[in-house]
Parts: sequence; C-alpha cells; structure tokens
Amino acid sequence: MKRIFFKSIIALLFLSVVSCSKVPISNRRQLNMLPEMTLMSLSLTNYNQFFDQNPRLPDNREEVKMVRKVGNRIAVACEKFLKIEGKTKRIKNFRWEFNVVDQPVVNAWCMPGGKVCVYTGLLPVTSDEDGLAVVMSHEIAHAIARHGNERMSQRLLAVMGGVSLAVALRDKPQETQLLFLAAYGVGAGLTILAYSRQHETEADKLGLCFMAKAGYNPESAVPFWERMKGAGGSNIPQFISTHPSHDKRINDLTEFMPVALSYFEANSGE
Repeated sequence: MKRIFFKSIIALLFLSVVSCSKVPISNRRQLNMLPEMTLMSLSLTNYNQFFDQNPRLPDNREEVKMVRKVGNRIAVACEKFLKIEGKTKRIKNFRWEFNVVDQPVVNAWCMPGGKVCVYTGLLPVTSDEDGLAVVMSHEIAHAIARHGNERMSQRLLAVMGGVSLAVALRDKPQETQLLFLAAYGVGAGLTILAYSRQHETEADKLGLCFMAKAGYNPESAVPFWERMKGAGGSNIPQFISTHPSHDKRINDLTEFMPVALSYFEANSGE
C-alpha cells in the first residue's frame, strides 16, 4: 500500500512538472509528458517514411511552389509573432519542410518540427493563397501549440499507464507509431484522435494571427469555412472530420477577427 501511495505521489509530482507549459494566446496550462526533441526525431522518421510510401510532387510543379511560398511566409510570421509573445522556444528546433502529395484527399497536416504536408485534393477548396494560408496556418498552429503532444500524453496515460515514450517505443513500437500518426492526423484510413474544442479554438485563433502576420487577409477564413460547409455531406474532409461545427467555428472566427485584423494592418505598415 505504501509503495502504491508513493508511486501516486511521484506521478502527481511528475505531472505537475510536465504541465507547466502554456499555450500562446490562451495561456492555458497543458499536459505535455513527451519530450519535444524526441517527438521531433519521431516526426522526421515518420515524415520521410510517409513520402517513401506516398511520392511527393516534384519541386517544379506550380502546386509545390505555391505551398512553399505560403508556408515560408507563415514560418517567418510565426517567429515574429512568438517573439512578441516571448515564446520562441516553441519553434527553436523547427526545421521547416513543405511538401505536396498527389492524392484526391482534402487534407493537410503539420508534424512537430514544422514538417508540413498538403494534399492536392485540398487545393481546389482553398481556391487561392489566402485560402491555403487559412488551412496551413491552422495546422501549423496545432503543432506550435503542441496539441499532438497533449493527445499522445493523454493516450499514453489512458492506454499504457503513463509509461515514457521511450518505453512505449521499445515495448510497443507499432502501436506507438500508429498513436503518433493518429495524433497528428497523418494518412488516410487511420483513426484520427479528435482535437478537443479547446484545441480547435486555440488553433483557429493562433492560425488567424499567423496568417495575418504573414500578410494574408484573415477575413478570408470565413468564406473558406463557408465553402467547407457547402462541401459537406458524406464526403467530410479528413482534416476537419473531428473538428467543431462550421457554424460554431465561423461565429468564433468572426468574434476574434478584430484581433487578427490588428496584426494584418500592423503588418501592412511594416
């Protein structure tokens, strides 16, 4: 009994230490049990493995040029924004990569370390650079807010009893890899771990700030999500299949728009 008690105390102390990070904008304390550097290493391995199995479009394709143009502008904007917030440590070890896979899936994702993938099936829906910036900023915001780390931490606690990532990789490598891919929304046909409404609200707000700071009009987010609402039905895009209702999202975006526009207008004067 004493041993169980002390183990519980140690676990609580451990959680109090790992929960000390705060999300930009919301300043919410979050449970991040997993070392970011370990996740970035895992990210690089899985990113390369994904493109081994799903060939990326060549560099000379117009779709790739556009995705990289938008992505690089957002990456610079993220650094500027996080510098203002005093949270540049969140991207200190990011090595940005932006690639496109030729699949008719309406999807995009960003792994830890800034490893981004956009599917060609998304591009007709985004319509232009502003629309693309809405999605890419949103997915990058999830990575910078470390929402995937939170989801993996919660699942490791629930399913594997809170073991460390190193132990999980050693004892259950396949299950842990699938958990990682599910946490970051990678691949078709996989069960995606749902982002909470809180995660989505944070990513929406951060994403608007990132795209505005990059010089993209944040007001384009509302018509984009209106288009997504119109394209609903049974063919729900994978990257929003676990997200809040369109009406709720649009209302929240509209309420936050004055803040995002202040970044956009300030950026126009730089």
